[in-house]
Amino acid sequence: MLPLMPTLHTLRPDRPNLHAHFSRDARPVLTVESGDSVSLSTPDVGWGLEPPTSTTAPRRKVEPRDPARDNGPCMVGPIAVNGAEPGDVLEVVIERVRPCAWGWTYAGGSMVSAAYNRGLGIGDAPLTLLRWTLDGDRRTTTSDKGDTVPVRAFMGTLGLSSDEAHASGWVPRVCGGNMDCPELVEGSTLLLPVKVRGGLLSTGDGHAAQGEGELSGTAIECAIEEVRLRLTVQKRVSIAGPRIKTADGAWVTLGFGETLDLAAERAVSGMLDVMVEETGRERAELLALASARVSVRVTQMVNPLRGVHAVWRP
Repeated sequence: MLPLMPTLHTLRPDRPNLHAHFSRDARPVLTVESGDSVSLSTPDVGWGLEPPTSTTAPRRKVEPRDPARDNGPCMVGPIAVNGAEPGDVLEVVIERVRPCAWGWTYAGGSMVSAAYNRGLGIGDAPLTLLRWTLDGDRRTTTSDKGDTVPVRAFMGTLGLSSDEAHASGWVPRVCGGNMDCPELVEGSTLLLPVKVRGGLLSTGDGHAAQGEGELSGTAIECAIEEVRLRLTVQKRVSIAGPRIKTADGAWVTLGFGETLDLAAERAVSGMLDVMVEETGRERAELLALASARVSVRVTQMVNPLRGVHAVWRP
């Protein structure tokens, strides 16, 4: 029998397809074959269907929402991939990311801890809003204060379910999630270890642009008109955490931890795994090489677990 041709599926952000947390027990809203692509659109991270006009005015959001069950980032999914089993890897090729025409960034207030705000010299500053407008080609975005930033859109949350019954959507894990890594742009490939049957992939938290660190606690948050992902199972391939292959051939490995030190250690350990696989050389020797060739960057410092990514251009 001839192999099936890959299929492009469409998943709309209807209320039954939206959720806020990961769970091994979640029922998939879509099941696809390995090699298929899925085209999705998403509300913004706060379940918003339009931008905020101020820090206090109400705005149109997805309704209805359960205060207990939906108290996390808005995600579309989960999507199951036939054949994905624990011990496999799911390859996620990011074929397209097109943000909507608006975005927003908050700072101050309760976005991050009071100690963090004091350390940055803003003390008890009230919640502050920048509103952004993207041009028609989605190449640049301009704030209501006149700032202009190049658009480099990506999904802040992209991950598989862990083997927990309930896992907060705000917390990044070895199987992905709220990673906030700006390397996950169109053309990149994300590799994630599968923890449950089907993988159960979800995505949301669209960003029009973000600096490494996500310093205020938000990027340029936006709804996404289309993100298209190609999902392929790699059987019996073991990796310790998320890996990215960028469009220009760089390897990126991510680590998460209660401190940046621990996150960096995990990111670098993951990169040494990649370097051993790619070169066949001894790990200690490759650490010496990494000291000259690998860059370590802060992914984000505002989530419940801090994130660090290591970058190697072979």
